[in-house]
Amino acid sequence: MKKLPLLGNITPAEFLRDYWHKKPLLIRGAIPGFKPLLKFEKLAEMARQNHVEARLVTQKDGNWDMQHGPLAELPARTEPNWTMLVQGVNLYDERADELLRQFRFVPDARLDDLMISFATDGAGVGPHYDSYDVFLLQAHGKRRWKIGSQQDLTLVEGLPLKILANFKPEEEFVLEPGDMLYLPPHYAHDGIAEGECMTYSIGFRSPSFQELGEAFLQFMADSIDLPGRYGDPELKPAKNPAEIPRDMLDTVTEELNKVRWDEEDVTVFLGEHMSEPKHNVFFTGPAKPLTVGRFMETAAKRGIKLSSKTLMLYRGKHVFINGESFAVGRADKAVLDVLANERRIAGAVLDKATDDVLEALYTWYQDGWVELG
Repeated sequence: MKKLPLLGNITPAEFLRDYWHKKPLLIRGAIPGFKPLLKFEKLAEMARQNHVEARLVTQKDGNWDMQHGPLAELPARTEPNWTMLVQGVNLYDERADELLRQFRFVPDARLDDLMISFATDGAGVGPHYDSYDVFLLQAHGKRRWKIGSQQDLTLVEGLPLKILANFKPEEEFVLEPGDMLYLPPHYAHDGIAEGECMTYSIGFRSPSFQELGEAFLQFMADSIDLPGRYGDPELKPAKNPAEIPRDMLDTVTEELNKVRWDEEDVTVFLGEHMSEPKHNVFFTGPAKPLTVGRFMETAAKRGIKLSSKTLMLYRGKHVFINGESFAVGRADKAVLDVLANERRIAGAVLDKATDDVLEALYTWYQDGWVELG
């Protein structure tokens, strides 16, 4: 693996071994000459949309306030101490998506989104911690970060934000455009804008086991097969009518213990769950879709690429896209693995695709899941 300036001229393997989940890493000049991908006006326009997750955080006289989007109005840019946060910018801007994809040395199943924080002078969201790994890339202006490895993660009660009650910083850095700070989960941090600034946060998915467990049981509800119906031909007269009979409890326990799952069940569940788009993600197909013949001709010349909103994963013979799954043969797997890993596929590679894959690609094109290259 090559050393990456993005990681301070260390390899992804070295970063994952020495820093990931372990300790912070400050990277000066991670992206030299970096400039904001979106102007403030474009970001504010996104925050006004119903389908975009946005928040406005303000602090005045020691009082915190947070409003959830859509954000129809914002304070004046000259007014200090307010922050606009826009999640999932990579879903709506190709350049933001390309930036996010630079972090694919971490598997797609863990990569989440790119959030942009616009802050006026003195603004921040208070000392806090995240439950996931995060890269904080300075895009515009300066932000002063204070960080600490404290174990006391007690929060101030009664606030609209999760703010640490006893923040004790151990290190302090001022980040300028192109600088980046990596923080592992549960690492306390507080960032304050020095003048107007923008910070890009590359976040990672870290589902709780409770979330996964609940979702898995729901998934299994569609596949378990327990034939028969409860009966009690040897029933005896009830001494205490309200008491659940021991025989009934034993019989139902025995039947429920027949519910089993294996690694393949978990694979299909995990692929569908981790590729499921977020609730606010909507796909739009082409206004005037090509006929299947014209689509195939054009794809052979220009290739196909995944929509920036599409999540595509695979494991073994199973392929997952936007919460759906299917099993494929070896030839189709080779083609679809390229599409999943590269997020695009050249027309020449499509020559090797079977009719089933080509039919699926055309359906995904109509649904807006893939686009012509």
